[in-house]
Amino acid sequence: MGFDIGVLLTVALMHAVAVASPGPDFAIVLKQSLQQGKKAGIWTSIGVGAGILVHVLYSLLGVGLLIQTHDWLYLGLLYVAAAYLVWIGIGALKSAPTTTQANEELNDVEARSHYPNKQSKHAFWLGFVTNGLNPKATLFFLALYSLAIPLNTYLFVKVAYGLYLAVATSLWFIFVTFLASRDRIRRIYQQKGHWFDRAMGVVIILMAILLVINQ
Repeated sequence: MGFDIGVLLTVALMHAVAVASPGPDFAIVLKQSLQQGKKAGIWTSIGVGAGILVHVLYSLLGVGLLIQTHDWLYLGLLYVAAAYLVWIGIGALKSAPTTTQANEELNDVEARSHYPNKQSKHAFWLGFVTNGLNPKATLFFLALYSLAIPLNTYLFVKVAYGLYLAVATSLWFIFVTFLASRDRIRRIYQQKGHWFDRAMGVVIILMAILLVINQ
């Protein structure tokens, strides 16, 4: 089966509902955008989108079926993801008030046209790992490639759907980044950002707990 506009619309609708729902990806992108600036948020968003390709790959290879039929594989992924989120959350809880010098340095980095390569890579991998280890994304792609996309669909068409999902995810979170990095919001964050970081740390840890409880 070749390209089908009805299938694409179904995939797009399912994706829109999933990506707009609050979750670890949204929390990480929002935290990065406010804490590190717009460019960090963009790189994190691209990383989240790239993480989508992990789910697409194992769905195409049939690994998703193994995860679906072997509870211990799914539980292993679940606990690794939960531990990773707790680690990020604990780091956020340790956030301290920023000094005037720190704010000036943050503004200086944000104003540069070239975002430091080391920080870009860190932001990208943070988004990539957060999405790649997200067990909710695993369930979404299992449903997508077993229910929404017909099994007799050509491989290159399935790949095209996956690429669409990766690009659409990145664009959505880049949009979130631009909203979160507006000057007024950034100024508020610079004044009270440590409280936001701590609150996000609590939210991220709660997400990890809910992942385990609602398995």
